[in-house]
Amino acid sequence: MRQRISTGSPFEERIGYSRAVVCDGWVFVAGTTGYDYATMTMPEGVAEQCANALATIAKALGEASATLDDVVRVRYILTDAAEWPACWPMVSEAFARARPAATMIVAGLQEPEMKIEIEVTARLPG
Repeated sequence: MRQRISTGSPFEERIGYSRAVVCDGWVFVAGTTGYDYATMTMPEGVAEQCANALATIAKALGEASATLDDVVRVRYILTDAAEWPACWPMVSEAFARARPAATMIVAGLQEPEMKIEIEVTARLPG
């Protein structure tokens, strides 16, 4: 059984992906950037983008009956390594209990205003 979760992002429709897919007890959350999907606006700062991405991820996990505490793997993709420390307070709080395996990568992202993208894998509780 496969459950698909959407945020309603126009990128999901245009590109052909789901925000998250639940399958066999796992939740795979797609790379998530800092858009506020209610307004389709992107904050300028990496910290604000990180906060938005984490909120979108938490919402998708909630729809899958999971939380940030169930995350076992996280990948952070930033366009500038020098901006990574600005995200540490938020990511350390978000994953304080889960302490997932983590990787930080520097790469170009889809749109020039994007500074961070976060991808997680979670295991459903129980």
